[in-house]
Amino acid sequence: MGTPKQQKGARGEDIAAEYLEKLGYTIIKRNARLSHLEIDIIAQDKNCLVFVEVKHALTDDFGHPAAWINKKKQERLRRAVQRYIDTHDIGDKDFRIDAVTIYKGEIEHYKAAF
Repeated sequence: MGTPKQQKGARGEDIAAEYLEKLGYTIIKRNARLSHLEIDIIAQDKNCLVFVEVKHALTDDFGHPAAWINKKKQERLRRAVQRYIDTHDIGDKDFRIDAVTIYKGEIEHYKAAF
C-alpha cells in the first residue's frame, strides 16, 4: 500500500506509463532499483532505450514538478542509468534520459531532458 507520498508517486508513474505506451513505447521495467538508486520507468522507443524520471504534482504548493529535477537529482539519475547499463548487457544500444511531469492534469514529456 505505501505512504501517501508513495501512492501519489505510483499514480504518477501509472499515468506516465500509459502515456508512453500510447506513443508506442514498450515499458520494460518500472521502479528499477540499483542499490540505493532508482529509475522510475525504463522503456523502449523504436531502437532507443529510454530511462524516464516521473514527477507528479497534485497542488501548486511546490511549483512545477519539472523544477524538482535539480542538478543533484539529475546526477543521481545519471549514476543509476550508468549502473543499469553496466549491470545489463546493453552493448552499444542508443539510450536517452527523458522526464515526464504531470501537473494540473497536464502531461509534459521532455525527450532527452538532460
